[in-house]
Amino acid sequence: MTDVRRGKIRAVLGKRQPDLTVFLENVHKPHNLSAILRSCDAVGVLEAHCVSFGTRPRAFNDTSAGSEKWIPLHQYPSTKGALELLKSRGLQIAAAHLSDEAIDYRELDYTRPTAVLLGAEKWGVSLEAAALVDKHIIIPMHGMVQSLNVSVAAAVILFEAQRQRLEAGYYNASRLEPDVYTRLEYEWLHPREAEVLRELGKPYPTLEPYSG
Repeated sequence: MTDVRRGKIRAVLGKRQPDLTVFLENVHKPHNLSAILRSCDAVGVLEAHCVSFGTRPRAFNDTSAGSEKWIPLHQYPSTKGALELLKSRGLQIAAAHLSDEAIDYRELDYTRPTAVLLGAEKWGVSLEAAALVDKHIIIPMHGMVQSLNVSVAAAVILFEAQRQRLEAGYYNASRLEPDVYTRLEYEWLHPREAEVLRELGKPYPTLEPYSG
């Protein structure tokens, strides 16, 4: 493991946003899922969440550029249970959903702990999900189509969140808890060893001091 590699990992971990995430409801097309995970990685999302009404979502490596290695995707059995869990962590839930109460996505305060809920193309978020979230947001459209591809919509919203958080200084210093940072640093540096140690129920060894 070179110091250059470790320096890159530390730089990325230092910008991860533990209180910014996405929740994907039945987004099952691999190319969409992969593109969303790639956008998550680009803006510093720590982890993503999903519920699928079929089999577990699968990502294409050529679209995600390996982002699934850096963005854990947690799957839940139900939308309601997942949203309740995210709310219990103090996150506001904003659904990309066209309704009378929907606001322009740029009006939402993304410096607050936030989860962005996105539904499958054509169908959008479920009525159940729309009723459980805190806000409905829309991306204004000025053409013939009503909405963007779900992965494009995710990128547009996430980069607005990044813009607001950059202005607020959220990327200037690590926002991860020290134990989380240390755990992820070891897992990213030594993924195979970390997997073996987890299976054995053993703690990770202490990393040598970084010389970069």
